[in-house]
Amino acid sequence: MDSSTNSLDDVSADSSAEFPDRVSMMEVRLQAQEDEITLLKSSLADALRRIRIHDQLLPLLKQQLIAVNPGASRMLNQVSCSDGCTSSRKLSSSSAVDGIRHPATSQLSESTATNANGHIVSMDHQTKPATLDRSTQTEPTLSVQDAGQDRLTLSRRVQSLHLEDALFPSEPLPEGTRAKLHRVPGMEEEDEEQEEDEEGGGEQEKELAWTSLVEEPIQPTTIRGLQREDFQDGSCSPEEPGSASVSLRTSDQNLSSRSGPLSTIQEGQKPLVRRNSEKLGNPERQRKRLDKKAASSANLLTRSPSLENRAKELVASAGSPGSRRGTYSQGQSIKMFIRGRPITMYVPSNIQNYEDLKMEPPSERLDLDWVYGYRGRDCRANLYFLPTGEAVYFIACVIVLYHINNRTQRHYRKHTDSVTVTYAGAVEIVLDLAFFINLYLFRKDSGAFLCVIDDSNEHMLSVWDCTKGTKHAEIKSTNEAVFAVEFNPSDSTNIITCGKSHVYFWTLNGGQFTKKQGIFGKYKKPKFIQCFVFSLTGDVLTGDSEGNILTWGKSAADVKTLAHEGSVFTLWTLHGGGLLSGGGKDRKIIRWSADLAPERECEIPEKYGAVRTIADVDEEELLVGTTRNAILRGTFSDGFVAIVQGHVDEMWGLATHPSQNIFFTCGHDRQVCLWNTEEHKLDWCITLEEYGLCADFCPSGSVVSVGLSTGRWMVLDLLTREVVSESTDGNEQLSVMRYSPDGSFLAVGSHDNFIYIYNVTESGRRYIRFGKCNGHSSFITHLDWSKDGKYIMSNSGDYEILYWDIAAGCKLLRNRYESKDREWASYTCVLGFHVMGVWLEGSDGTDINALCRSHDERMVAVADDFCKVHLFQYPCPKPKAPSHKYEGHGSHVTNVCFTHSDSHLLSMGGKDTCILQWKVFGAGDSRERLASASVSSTSTSSPEPVTS
Repeated sequence: MDSSTNSLDDVSADSSAEFPDRVSMMEVRLQAQEDEITLLKSSLADALRRIRIHDQLLPLLKQQLIAVNPGASRMLNQVSCSDGCTSSRKLSSSSAVDGIRHPATSQLSESTATNANGHIVSMDHQTKPATLDRSTQTEPTLSVQDAGQDRLTLSRRVQSLHLEDALFPSEPLPEGTRAKLHRVPGMEEEDEEQEEDEEGGGEQEKELAWTSLVEEPIQPTTIRGLQREDFQDGSCSPEEPGSASVSLRTSDQNLSSRSGPLSTIQEGQKPLVRRNSEKLGNPERQRKRLDKKAASSANLLTRSPSLENRAKELVASAGSPGSRRGTYSQGQSIKMFIRGRPITMYVPSNIQNYEDLKMEPPSERLDLDWVYGYRGRDCRANLYFLPTGEAVYFIACVIVLYHINNRTQRHYRKHTDSVTVTYAGAVEIVLDLAFFINLYLFRKDSGAFLCVIDDSNEHMLSVWDCTKGTKHAEIKSTNEAVFAVEFNPSDSTNIITCGKSHVYFWTLNGGQFTKKQGIFGKYKKPKFIQCFVFSLTGDVLTGDSEGNILTWGKSAADVKTLAHEGSVFTLWTLHGGGLLSGGGKDRKIIRWSADLAPERECEIPEKYGAVRTIADVDEEELLVGTTRNAILRGTFSDGFVAIVQGHVDEMWGLATHPSQNIFFTCGHDRQVCLWNTEEHKLDWCITLEEYGLCADFCPSGSVVSVGLSTGRWMVLDLLTREVVSESTDGNEQLSVMRYSPDGSFLAVGSHDNFIYIYNVTESGRRYIRFGKCNGHSSFITHLDWSKDGKYIMSNSGDYEILYWDIAAGCKLLRNRYESKDREWASYTCVLGFHVMGVWLEGSDGTDINALCRSHDERMVAVADDFCKVHLFQYPCPKPKAPSHKYEGHGSHVTNVCFTHSDSHLLSMGGKDTCILQWKVFGAGDSRERLASASVSSTSTSSPEPVTS
């Protein structure tokens, strides 16, 4: 990640080992307690409200009983109180209605079910169950019957309340979640205070304070009780004789209907149930108070998981701040945790059953099509020309075999870390030896032995028998840096090594090494011996940091030749006995005769850097690798042109053209480059005063905007490469540039926590500040526009997901639930419901640097911090979603982007300075094509080039 992102980890690392964990744990536990208190309040208010509902239904039930059984009126009169409250006496089991069963009540009983408390509730079989989606939520119909012999009384001081008693019968608890809501100290006093403040407006103030904790209003829905025609002013009238269902119509409030303790009225053997309310001195006043409690609970967690499961989840997340866990909240929202912080994401309406979603890897796959770049800035002797017409070099974890005439590539990708050295004669052998994991330098002799310098502190020199795969001899070479190792071609028992302030001559005899150190005698000892070669006469020629070529013969340092101004980086022996040398500071290539007389020289252009290595194509044509990661091809007479180019420092900015097969990159080397995916070449490159971090093409396709490290951004014309507009927003680095789908707006995300919005006219050549999005508490990392160009979704460094109404003046949408069904023109935000499954267990929030959804919205590519590119199906909203994983990068992958037709995917490495172009192929492609792609990406033994 970039330096600002890493700062989050640095702060934690610099703190004490326990303090961040304790703070995170305390925050999570505090949130858990707040959720429990909120749920308790909601459940208690719903329970009290249902007392009122059952009290209102009592006259209707009595009328229905009298209608179907006139003899029951005498018994009902005996158990009624003059104040409208029910008596505490039990109803007689020898009622006059015993044994009487009418068709209406019989039909009613067929759809009854017993809930967890033994109360009998019913769902109309003809009614759809409530869906999980609010916007399409169905309205359940409830029928009620008696459920016991004893009347149950709900006192004000609730000691224990079952969670099931607060749930609507059509919404049962998840399996295995029978939790109890225990009395919260102080809740009784709160109820009393609300009752005392009712007339003075105190109740209204408490409701406002309570509901303000809710993140979004619940969509209004109608709750049906028993079907009826009229229910006004608290009075009930029968619907029609013999009917056993009535309807209770409420105002447009989302009042959940949950069952609770009920008292009974007998009708023969079939009990009818009602809630027994507390005895009240003033029923009308109590009814008003219950109305207010019901309204205040309308917005409080109408669907919540059991407290038992919630507590387990929170404890687990508190114990592991870096873990990510998903919680499904009854079709409403998902929570995942990153570094102990909960992130809530709402389930779209088109997903009816989240738990039934099946996550599968996409049918599409990737195959490495082309590798842009070459590693010359910090490696040497890493370019060779093969008889097949291919140049062999490496970058990141890929060894490239590039046919310089046919312009095709083959790739070897079995390395799991960055390649630092290669040798044409030993490529096939070494790549098959698994024990050379920490290989530093190696050379193969004319027989079957290989000499190796490893990357340990002692730089162990070892010789291996390649036919047996065994170590033949080993010795510590030096604690100083070693730059080269080679067998003497005329005597395989002699090995030469050179590096910092030394040149050693080794002799291997009987599995034992003896060493002689080169003595510089009258010549100044150079700081570095950079390279050496063998002359046709058997002498050793070394190039050093003083610009000298020294000849080592029978006597120490026989001949000294001043070759270059600055270091001699490379030496190459020609077939006719001549010598080529490449300079660092002077950037010269000099051809020498066998007796070291200069014959010809040329200077490579400054923009390519110094000469790093030379490979001989024939006696005239050369390949030159440079320190600015370019490979040049040419001759002394005609000059040199670049056939391979790349960035030379960390890259972050990547954008693909909206209609052409080109893409744009920028990085810390201050270069901005335009590449062609069809011709596999660099179209143009310019150098800026500051380095770029982000970019985006205007939908018109004629200009591209680039965000720089200082808060400045500019717009470049693709044809003229001129700056057509520039501006500055803040004084911190810019992290994202994103045009709206129609190109009328540009959003600029900055590390100063703001998103700057500009009006765009004249096909992307004129920009006027429109507004600024202010609300994030950390730096902006990613953002996307909605398809209608009116809204923005953004992520920040502290894992926030925010939504903005740009058309309304860059207004922050505090009700994030309203954005759950919004369609997005692009999807590059790494946090969101549709891409939640891309995060691995234990991710710390910086493990995913970038992602990109394909234009056909079938797949999403992910760039992670572990050198991998992943391909997921889209959407992937469930944890541990499967993916196809691809290797090749040798550093954190900073960005990924699909081309306009989704035919290719581009991925960028950070420190490896590598751009990989992946071919996207689907399940319908032929097996022959798949097999060809496999051979193309892994084979190194075929004598003929295979086009990728």
